[in-house]
Amino acid sequence: QVQLVESGGGLVQAGGSLRLSCVGSGSTFSTYSMGWFRRAPGQERRFVAAINRSGASTYYAEAVKGRFTISRDNAKNTMYLQMNNLRPEDTAVYYCVRRGPQSTMETPEGWNIWGQGTQVTVSE
Repeated sequence: QVQLVESGGGLVQAGGSLRLSCVGSGSTFSTYSMGWFRRAPGQERRFVAAINRSGASTYYAEAVKGRFTISRDNAKNTMYLQMNNLRPEDTAVYYCVRRGPQSTMETPEGWNIWGQGTQVTVSE
């Protein structure tokens, strides 16, 4: 059973930075596109960013474009999300996800393996 484990969340002031990590178990990490979703209090899960298998192509939600950077190190079975210039509206639980067979990248249905999530809280 493939598992994804996130780390790196925490409390930070507005304008600060955090780097999230996601480690995947098993030998197939490099054969899947990976991504990040987030769920803010009282809201549905929303797409944040995605990266293809090699790391050559990346995709971002408009809300984070220019502030967040997604990357991966397949040799370490690890994906990252560098978050800069954080805002209070970035407060959410962040989930690491693995691409599933459906084509809808920006909806939760497009991802079939989810981590347990890591809390990010941005204060004023």
